[in-house]
Amino acid sequence: MKKIILFLLLVLFFASCKSTSTAVSKKESKKENRNLVNNLIDKATANIGVRYKAGGTTKSGYDCSGLVFTTFESEDIKLPRSSYDQAKIGKIIKFNDAKKGDLIFFKTNKSKQINHVGLITEVNSNEIKFVHSSTSKGVIISSTKEPYYQNSFVQINRIVE
Repeated sequence: MKKIILFLLLVLFFASCKSTSTAVSKKESKKENRNLVNNLIDKATANIGVRYKAGGTTKSGYDCSGLVFTTFESEDIKLPRSSYDQAKIGKIIKFNDAKKGDLIFFKTNKSKQINHVGLITEVNSNEIKFVHSSTSKGVIISSTKEPYYQNSFVQINRIVE
């Protein structure tokens, strides 16, 4: 009987031990997030050339927040539908700390509130490139070096850590 109890205690002890270190888990989740970010960018940039359509969320036309909404939805990440509400999600990041996959927000055409969003595709020392749907050109990649976006930039939000 003592041997059975000892055996059961040993089984319980080993069953409760962690089999992986947190370093491995962190590494795996960083790799998963990198893959997720790349998938998001691939999904969004696959729409380059699609026309602008107010309220659009399909290949027949996107508005800026519709492109971001649909892109994240493809990875089962639920975002609000408008750029104004999307700007309230995630963590606000400094311009110099931006990464691929972050969302970038603007107040365009002298708007008093955020009314435009893009998905960051590339970050260099003092330039950020982002995919978005513009009213004049549809889905394109633009740069924060362009005066229009330089002058209307508001914030960057990180959704995927």
